[in-house]
Amino acid sequence: MTLLQSGIKVGITAIVVVIVAELSKRDAPAAALLASIPLTSVLAMLWMHQGGAEATEVAAFATEVLWLVLPSCALFVALPMLVQRGWDLVPALGVGLVVTAMAYALVLLLRARMVGDGVVV
Repeated sequence: MTLLQSGIKVGITAIVVVIVAELSKRDAPAAALLASIPLTSVLAMLWMHQGGAEATEVAAFATEVLWLVLPSCALFVALPMLVQRGWDLVPALGVGLVVTAMAYALVLLLRARMVGDGVVV
């Protein structure tokens, strides 16, 4: 992959983030919808394909992403709950990230045990 190709990938990703941030100033639900679309995963799969990955490799990646979407939801549960209980944003975000990290650890442990037991999902 050339430096130009990497720069284009970074540029496209940055543009999406800026669009979401700017849209959130005018229309929070629309920005949330755009942010909730798995753009990072879709872009990663496109970059993988463009880089020569086989369809089975992209499918395996998508399966792993599915497993890791579940614990990422912990942040979106914890953050609003804490803010609604009077927490300031930064501490609430910090606790939300810790809860999310714990959820990731739990799911990764569960996933490792399931794979170790021969369960393929």
